[in-house]
Amino acid sequence: MSATKLTNREHWEAQEQELAKLVEAAVNAGGEKAVERLSKQGKQPVRNLIAKLIDPGTEFFELSTIAGFGMDYPGVPDIPGGGVVYGIGKIHGNWTMILGNDPRVKAGTYFPITLKKHMRAQAIAERCGLNCVYVADSGGAFLPMQAEIFPDDQQFGSMFFNMARMSAMGLKQITLSTGGNTAGGAYIVFMACQSVMIDKMAYSFLGGPPLVKAATGEDISAEDLGGAKIHTQVSGGADHLCKDQEDAVSKVREILSMEPPQSISIHRFEPKEPKQPVTDIYDNLPANVHQGIKTRTILKAIADDSEFLEYKKEYAKGRGDNIITGKIRLKGIPVGVIASNNAGIIFVEAARKATEWIVRCSQEKIPLLFIQASPGYMVGSQSEHMGIGKYGADMVRAVSCAQVPRIQIAIGPDNGAANYGMCGRAYKPHFLFHTMRSRTSVMSGRSAAFVLLSIEERKRAAQGNPLTEEEKIEFQNKMIAKYDGEAHPFYCGARLLSDKVLCFSEMRDWLAMAFEVSLLKPIGDPAFGNLRF
Repeated sequence: MSATKLTNREHWEAQEQELAKLVEAAVNAGGEKAVERLSKQGKQPVRNLIAKLIDPGTEFFELSTIAGFGMDYPGVPDIPGGGVVYGIGKIHGNWTMILGNDPRVKAGTYFPITLKKHMRAQAIAERCGLNCVYVADSGGAFLPMQAEIFPDDQQFGSMFFNMARMSAMGLKQITLSTGGNTAGGAYIVFMACQSVMIDKMAYSFLGGPPLVKAATGEDISAEDLGGAKIHTQVSGGADHLCKDQEDAVSKVREILSMEPPQSISIHRFEPKEPKQPVTDIYDNLPANVHQGIKTRTILKAIADDSEFLEYKKEYAKGRGDNIITGKIRLKGIPVGVIASNNAGIIFVEAARKATEWIVRCSQEKIPLLFIQASPGYMVGSQSEHMGIGKYGADMVRAVSCAQVPRIQIAIGPDNGAANYGMCGRAYKPHFLFHTMRSRTSVMSGRSAAFVLLSIEERKRAAQGNPLTEEEKIEFQNKMIAKYDGEAHPFYCGARLLSDKVLCFSEMRDWLAMAFEVSLLKPIGDPAFGNLRF
């Protein structure tokens, strides 16, 4: 192995160890003391319950694990994991969205990031046609931030709006209440298609005993007000009474045992393992995130049989091949690829090729994988006169209108309008993944520092107080730190700008899962708008 490849591998393995530490902090929030506290209540950590909900021997694909770190809410700097766990697993062979409150994190209280994560889970479930299981144990809204949690669209009430709509679509909404569900949170029980409550552990009421006392003068216990027996035997607000968490998990699995089997809406070929090992990704992705990449090597490490059927390979060499296009199979699923290559700057020729390929794959009803490592579209008079604005816009139009499942994974710079043309978050990909090499921001730290320093120099000169050389260096370093920090996958993952930060070794399995889940709904017919031919 060359010294460069060894340096690359060691760098990315070290970076992924940092990721593992952050994931561990989310998964084990509160440490052993928190687990012991749950145990005294007869409860298990929510991830343990989820592991028992899914089919034995199958994987739970947990999403957005590192959400909530560094949010710096009033008096609460971190919300490990966002206070809620969600992901996709199989129950009786069917992919199912499973979402559970983590009572170890501020008693399962909802912060703005908790709501955003909850809504993202529901958005994926609705789009992909997944039944939902909610493991409910929440203290409700974080009251000091009620203005950011309660009244608006995509805040607290939207959880129940989404449940109602998905139920009307035929997507089962099953709630397993394993703790308290108070005020608005009570609707997680009452609005489910079927709800399961645990005797002397689960409670659900619009107003708890203290509020009832204040409002009516009535003295009543939580059990008599809204315990599991009350709602399964008296009010009818819940459907199944269980003795403990193990019994409740079995009941949820039993409820979903009658669901028809799922199938994907595309022909699946026999899966084949890649011929090239996954370590090739670690060896060939430069430690410098702004250095050009050889994406064909990366594709060979994730594609079935390491086969990449390339489209327009010889077109406009040196400019057109900053994006490569073609087809691979991922565990038997045919996938159209639009991938950044070399330095990743998108020239006119690359934009034309990408647009054409997006349209072709949409006509063939082939899902699309965007591998993003582009700092942006080419600027300058030559590019403008050749139509970079027009052809870049056509690429954006094609991405916006493509009716096939679209998934993005960022393995490098993800800046400016290239974020749009390569199916960034605003373009609603079915799933969006980052890696430790991704950097998502309007521009790189160095570019931002140059632009902002120019503005600051003009302003200070006009004031008759020009910047000294020391002040220039200090200003630049400050801007570089700000922009590069906000572009980092940890910053983006904490704010749900990605669905998961993947290790390179996970890419093949996670992408295959994401395409399979995204293809559970039939693919509609293509319809493209005002492409400027």
